[in-house]
Amino acid sequence: MPSQENSDLSCCGSGVREPALPGDQKPGYALCSHVEDFLPTHAGRVPIIKTRLNREDLFSTFYVRCGIGRDDYRVAPGLYAVGKPDRESEVLVTANFKLTFDHVRKNLKEVDAWILVLDTWGVNVWCAAGKGTFSTGELVSRIETSCLDKVVDHRRVIVPQLGATGVSARAVKKASGFRVVYGPIRARDIPRFLENRRKADPAMRRVTFPLYERFILTPVEIKIALKPALITAIVLILLSGIGPGVFSFSGAWERGMAAIAALVTGILAGGFVTPVLLPYLPFRAFAPKGIIIGSAASVLLLLMSTHETDSLSRILALFLFSTAVSSYLAMNFTGATPFTSPSGVEKEMKQFIPVQAGALAISLGLWIYSAF
Repeated sequence: MPSQENSDLSCCGSGVREPALPGDQKPGYALCSHVEDFLPTHAGRVPIIKTRLNREDLFSTFYVRCGIGRDDYRVAPGLYAVGKPDRESEVLVTANFKLTFDHVRKNLKEVDAWILVLDTWGVNVWCAAGKGTFSTGELVSRIETSCLDKVVDHRRVIVPQLGATGVSARAVKKASGFRVVYGPIRARDIPRFLENRRKADPAMRRVTFPLYERFILTPVEIKIALKPALITAIVLILLSGIGPGVFSFSGAWERGMAAIAALVTGILAGGFVTPVLLPYLPFRAFAPKGIIIGSAASVLLLLMSTHETDSLSRILALFLFSTAVSSYLAMNFTGATPFTSPSGVEKEMKQFIPVQAGALAISLGLWIYSAF
């Protein structure tokens, strides 16, 4: 009979618990496309997962990268197998965010290992470690409920380096008897790490943030900004109608479209261009990086759209508004990077949010003034 831990695999994929299935249709086997078979162990039958992503996985990854269904994209926590692990095989610890889970398993071709998935509430390892869900307590609890001591003869688990802030090796050893070995930063280095007898070379410990990784994070940032942007656009249209005749519908449309163009320019500058060009821009803080790109984008927009009859107050209003939006979104992107610490983020916010708020207030004042 499977252990209680493995019966929880009915939560696969959506995070919604399904009823137990009869016969060979054990939870996880029929409900999860990433499970191909079950492996009998002294702790019960453990799901064997595939190392090749299927079409469903790829489409789901695309949706999640765009911020669609992100909060429910998770697998059931518990013990899994990859390849044909035995009692001497290594135990790799990861998070139950399915994007992380998929990234780990696709890099384990030709590897025989156990995968211990912690319940991080659908958050990746690095962020979960900071939030306290990829933690010492969760790891110890999962070792116990998975009956890991009945599955392997050794007493060690490999924790990803980015999870080290949440896991105390000493406390895990004291509470469970299992020794924590901190593995490489990237899943692609796991096979070489295991071949090197659990030793990481300097490259495996180095945090990098290349162009591709910056690029694939931008859709989520832009998607997050869409709802506030829609509300802002409505407000801009209403403000744009204010004029000598109290309110003008034609002015609301004509001036409103110009303001919305500045809003879109600021969103693209701060939410897309700045992250892509991140390491090439001066300053360590993100907000001034956004100011640089936002200013350049605003100037380009004004050169293409400004007429000789446009007043200086109108031009300055559009420039300040677009640049402030770009700066704010660029600063918001700092949470998705390895460049800054929590204290650094807090310091930057205290410095630049007043500047951004002031620029927005001035731009809105100038925008209303320019109509008279």
